[in-house]
Amino acid sequence: AVVSTQSGHYGRGAPGGNGDLYRALGQSKIIDDMLKKNIRSVHVYCVDNILVKIPDPLFIGCCLERESDCGAKVVSKAHPTEAVGVICICNGKVKVVEYSEISTETAHLTGDNGKLLFSQGNICNHYFTTSFLRKVIENHADDLAFHIAKKKIPTVDDEGKAFVPDKPNGIKMERFVFDVFEFADRFLALEVNRSEEFSPLKNGPGTGKCCPETCREDLSSLHQKWVKAAGGSLSGEGLCEVSPLVSSAGENLSRIVDGKSFTLPLYLDLTETGKTNGFHSKL
Repeated sequence: AVVSTQSGHYGRGAPGGNGDLYRALGQSKIIDDMLKKNIRSVHVYCVDNILVKIPDPLFIGCCLERESDCGAKVVSKAHPTEAVGVICICNGKVKVVEYSEISTETAHLTGDNGKLLFSQGNICNHYFTTSFLRKVIENHADDLAFHIAKKKIPTVDDEGKAFVPDKPNGIKMERFVFDVFEFADRFLALEVNRSEEFSPLKNGPGTGKCCPETCREDLSSLHQKWVKAAGGSLSGEGLCEVSPLVSSAGENLSRIVDGKSFTLPLYLDLTETGKTNGFHSKL
């Protein structure tokens, strides 16, 4: 982009999106190192999902069993215009159509069963074989499509004073990590439970939606569910968190919580005494 000021003009660049991952893997020779170490597959996910399972043996095992080149976890869209891309077949190829690229009319289409026709929301949680990644890097690194993202780009006013606009004032061209799906010979989509695997952080504190507060509440609700399912009981108000050193997905909690009562806020850790901070207390 070119920005004009009273003192002249200058160019402004920006990262090309997470789809530049493939170019980086090739240029850095990381993919070569993976293959030398006989790494067969990788799990790739976006960092803004607090409920992501790393790695999920069910998902990875399913992809291995089906001999998939790549796979993706999806959730049923909460409503037709939810801000998530949808996985679909376009001209015989698997693609993700971003929410900004699908018309409102298309987003509301339903099938004979009354359910949304395009309902499989992509949560950017993917599986790739390293051999597939090498194929993409060697043959398709420059074939990835660009997507238009409307952004609030810092700029200057007529007097040359810098400011950040309150509405999108420009576009950014991005490539996305899922743009390689169309090059897969065998693709798998696995639908998962939203309340157990998808709580994105997209907005700032206090916005009430996809923000730090909702992420904390969703994580706490899931972990409270784990404790209760393992035979524990909870009382009071506050957050609940289970350390990943204790359980990564609710497994093996019975030996710790079965038949016991706990008062929120609660933090289950390997340590048996002491406190962690202002709102967590250890078992």
